[in-house]
Amino acid sequence: MTSMVTETGPVRAKILVLLDGSTWSHKCALHAVQVAKKSGSLVVFFSVLDRSEARAQAFTFCTQSDMCHLIKDHEEKIWRDMKRSINTEYQDLLTHYAKEKVDCESRIVEGDVREEILTEANSGRYSLVVMGAYGKSGKSHAGMLSEQIAGLVDPPLLIVR
Repeated sequence: MTSMVTETGPVRAKILVLLDGSTWSHKCALHAVQVAKKSGSLVVFFSVLDRSEARAQAFTFCTQSDMCHLIKDHEEKIWRDMKRSINTEYQDLLTHYAKEKVDCESRIVEGDVREEILTEANSGRYSLVVMGAYGKSGKSHAGMLSEQIAGLVDPPLLIVR
């Protein structure tokens, strides 16, 4: 990864690191710190919170517990927990990156995971996209996501196992 030079000076390479709160995404963020140190790149942590995931978890709770009258309350609790969890992960990683003397930023957006990732990754601001091989469940869902975006992401995509 090299820096481009413009009339206003050098432009630093940026690495987009996709985080979903899983062990796999945390591992990819730890791997990205090494790439960033070697290349002098800025790292941008990026997460998408999808309300439909909270809704699905609340529905599962409702059908398994026969407590459907609490579904809206449960959905809101899950949503708050999702936000709290990703913010906690960000704080841990920001602390780690500061110790490693690697510059980083973070962004959390709400929306459709695939759509938001493609929009961000293809914005023209990144030299590399890094993501974990699996998602929170450790099963095929994130694998499917990586397959869905692999051919549609403009920058190189590094999948960490």
